[in-house]
Order: sequence, then C-alpha cells, then structure tokens
Amino acid sequence: MSGSRPSRRLKTTPFDAAEYLDDEQTIVAYLNAVLAEGDSSAVIAALGTVARARGMAKLARSTGLGRESLYKALNSDGNPSFKTVFNVATALGYRFNVSTVPQRRVRSVAVPR
Repeated sequence: MSGSRPSRRLKTTPFDAAEYLDDEQTIVAYLNAVLAEGDSSAVIAALGTVARARGMAKLARSTGLGRESLYKALNSDGNPSFKTVFNVATALGYRFNVSTVPQRRVRSVAVPR
C-alpha cells in the first residue's frame, strides 16, 4: 500500500487495583463499594486485592495459612469458607458490620373477596 505508515503495536500493561490501594481511606472505600454490590465472588477477590496491596506473605503469617492457599482462595474463582474470609479480614485489620437495608415500599394490592 502506498502512503501507509507501518503500524506500531500499542504496549499495554494489565490493570492491578492493588497498585492504587495505598492508604487506609482508599482501601476501606474500595471494600465498602464492593460489599455494597452484593456479589460474594467480588468481595473475595477484593480481599485478595487488598491482601496483595498489603503483602500476601505478611498476611499468610498472620492467618497461619500458606501464601499459595491464600492466592487460590482469594481470587474471583476461589471458594473460601466464611471462617477463612473472616480470618483474612481480621488479619488485615477490618471487621464486618451489619446494618438494616432500607425497605422498599410495596404498593398495597386490593384482594377481591
């Protein structure tokens, strides 16, 4: 083809949210946003992201679990027990709180007699 320039490949790097979780306020906001979505797989993956941001080896020592086990459990395909999730959150310095969900108003429907 005449007049065309050789194409250059665009160099990209994979996005890793862990690189941006560099202070407590950001981490807490991130975890709360994911929790609000209500997707358990996303919550587990988010804990894994926070664990990577903080240091998986340190977390492994704190929880008594192996690093590889943590990597495996804390990804979007992982299926850790609630005990593991709870222990990881506690080791990271977080706790879960329960609050009520605002009730949606349900319109009354007249029931025929």
